[in-house]
Amino acid sequence: MTTVPRHLVDGERVGFHAGVEPQDAATLIIVDQTEGEPKVLLGRRHPRHAFLPGKFVFPGGGVDATDRAMPTARSLHPDTERKLLAETRFSRTKDAEAIALAAIRETFEEAGLVVGTKDAIGGNVPPGPWSKFVQTGFYPDPSRLRFVARAITPPGFARRFDARFFCVEDDAIVHRLGNIAHPDAELVELAWLPITAARMADLPIITRLVLDELQTALRAGREGSQTLPVPFFITRDGEFMRELIE
Repeated sequence: MTTVPRHLVDGERVGFHAGVEPQDAATLIIVDQTEGEPKVLLGRRHPRHAFLPGKFVFPGGGVDATDRAMPTARSLHPDTERKLLAETRFSRTKDAEAIALAAIRETFEEAGLVVGTKDAIGGNVPPGPWSKFVQTGFYPDPSRLRFVARAITPPGFARRFDARFFCVEDDAIVHRLGNIAHPDAELVELAWLPITAARMADLPIITRLVLDELQTALRAGREGSQTLPVPFFITRDGEFMRELIE
């Protein structure tokens, strides 16, 4: 257990907003390791957004009710499922899957990238964003995702998230839509950046911290990282701590 310097976190807070509960959210880091230093996909948020305006972030967002209803063709790694349920109010496989599916859905909505498979699924596809996803001819494949970090926004922020960060190799992208990032979209541009260059971008502090954690997961390889402890950034007794989900 280590303490993250509080000034790094407090520097991003505007005022103090009491009583804001964290919302479940998920983020997907897509990694390209085909040449030299690994690259990651980042998107720049619209400068007029109230939350993190102009910042570079990984695709992601809140867990939606449709994520809990969406069937999958392949299952999460058992160790990933267990860690996603640790220190939560959830207990079912579907609860863990919904978090992973949110990362896949948000990546589709914000970056036009499909992480999926053509394997048939059982069950009905819920209306809404998942209908558009399956129109590409693919179904979401959460088995490809690796759980690399979790972070709960400290108290006092106007918006708080219980965010789970996943990573996936870019060969998991089976379909790409064009013209998703534009001046009126949530992400106004998308960029593939080497991790060293990504650190120099205008990032939220938690994104910078997770980039450091990502390198540990990448060194462990695709299979080895599934069983690594997952870093968990959380406020305890007023301090922003880095713990581990074993």
